[in-house]
Amino acid sequence: MKWSDLRRSNNVEDNRGGSGGVPRGVGGVGIGGLIIAVVGGLIFGVSPLQILSLLQGGDVAPTPPQQGQPIQDRDSDFVRAVLGDTEDTWSRVFKQQLQATYQPPKLVLFSSRVNSACGFAQAAAGPFYCPADDKVYLDMSFFKQVQATAGADADFARAYAIAHEVGHHVQNELGIATKVRQLQTRSNKATANNLSVRLELQADCFAGVWGHFTAERNLINGQDVKAAMDTASQIGDDYLQQQSGGYVVPESFTHGSSEQRVAWFTRGLKSGSVRQCDTFSAGRI
Repeated sequence: MKWSDLRRSNNVEDNRGGSGGVPRGVGGVGIGGLIIAVVGGLIFGVSPLQILSLLQGGDVAPTPPQQGQPIQDRDSDFVRAVLGDTEDTWSRVFKQQLQATYQPPKLVLFSSRVNSACGFAQAAAGPFYCPADDKVYLDMSFFKQVQATAGADADFARAYAIAHEVGHHVQNELGIATKVRQLQTRSNKATANNLSVRLELQADCFAGVWGHFTAERNLINGQDVKAAMDTASQIGDDYLQQQSGGYVVPESFTHGSSEQRVAWFTRGLKSGSVRQCDTFSAGRI
C-alpha cells in the first residue's frame, strides 16, 4: 500500500504508556473462570478481563488516562495517514452520495489497557469503536497480530482494520447503530445476534467503500487486497470458535462468518457505494 504521501490526521490521541484503569478483584477467579473468560472473549469480541470482572461481581476502578508525549514511529505515522485518508474519503462520500456532512472520529492509541466511555478494555479485545465518545481505540500490538496473519507486507490489512472501526463511526453518524441497539434491547438473543452480525458486516462493507477509492488512486494492488481478505477471513466468528477448540455455532455469531466478512468487504470494494452496503435489507447475508 502506498501511504507515504497521504495527509496525516490531527485527530489521533497517543495515550501509550498511560494508565487506563484496572478491574477490581480479578485475582479470586479459578482456572475454570479464566478459561470461560478467554473463550468468551474470543466468541463475543470483548475483553477477557471484562468477563472476569462480571464473574466476580466486580467493576472497573477507572484511573484518568495519562496523556504522554506522542511517540514518533512508523506505526503511529501510518495510523495518522490512514485515518486522514478515511476522513478525506468519507467527507467526499457523504457530500456526493448522501448530501450530508461527515464528522470524523478521534483515534486513541493505547498500550495494554484503556478506560473508554464504553468501559474498560484490554489489547486482547482488538481495535474497537466507542459510540459514547466517538472514538476508535487501537493498541499497536494488534499490528503484530495482523502481520502474523497477512505477512510482512501487511499495510493494507492494517488499514482495513482501522477502516472497519471507522465504518462503525459512519454507522453512528447515519443513525444506524442507534436504531440497531434499540431493536436489540427488545429482541431475543438469536435476533439480537443476527442484528449484531449485520452491523459488523456493514462496517466491513464500509471499509470496502473506502478501499474502493484508494484503489482508484492506485494506492493499493491485488496483493494488498489479498492480504486484507486473509485478515478478514481469520476474524470471522466461525474461525475464532474453531480456534478456541469449540464447535461452530452460527446462532451465536456476532460478527459474521469468514465467508460473509470477505463477501461484504468485497462488495464495498467493488462498488464504492454506501447504498450497496445495506445488510439490513438483505434477505441472506
